[in-house]
Amino acid sequence: MMRRFQDRTEAGRALGRALRPYRSRENLVVLGLPRGGVPVAYEVARELGAPLDVCVVRKLGVPGHRELAMGAIASGDVCVFNPEVVHAAGVSKEEILEVIEEERKELRRREVVYRGERPAVDVRDAVVILVDDGLATGATMRAAVRAMRELKAGKVVVGIPVAAARTYRKLTHEADDVICLLRPEYFESVGQWYDDFEQLTDDDVRLWMGRARTSESLNVPHAGQSA
Repeated sequence: MMRRFQDRTEAGRALGRALRPYRSRENLVVLGLPRGGVPVAYEVARELGAPLDVCVVRKLGVPGHRELAMGAIASGDVCVFNPEVVHAAGVSKEEILEVIEEERKELRRREVVYRGERPAVDVRDAVVILVDDGLATGATMRAAVRAMRELKAGKVVVGIPVAAARTYRKLTHEADDVICLLRPEYFESVGQWYDDFEQLTDDDVRLWMGRARTSESLNVPHAGQSA
């Protein structure tokens, strides 16, 4: 019987300990996937003494079937697509552009809420640790990994407290390293592995990022600065 995490803070501390081998790496950056990944990433960044930022990812849903992802956009204005879904759904170029524009507006809104007027951290040549609170299908995390590749990150590491075993195995083929504490074969939802899995709001994320900015050990650099 696998243990459960009390909450995201406990999960983040445990994950941070598992990621300690990266503590001495130069140009290290921790990016949390909002919303639930940010408090986990905060604890990881504290443990590693690394700067914290967000990596916002938005699913591109098929028109009329928004739950079906034909791709995703991520921080840095990066788009990734699933050509098989686009072809099978018969989505036109015009429809794709409309969905991208809609989700891009929401992505930018969230970035302003989470980051304020500060530019995104520069990930070029950096060791980037992408953190979420857990992964079921892993679609958003895969998009984040690909976004970091497009932005020329030096190494892309995925850190997660819990993921479906199948999703974990897929990620090992996309990221340079995957640190996952729990990898259950039977997986219904991320929430089943937490005692307290309160749904977070944009304000919650903003508060965590504000806490990171005022922490002596979590200095969030501007774009162009080394981490």
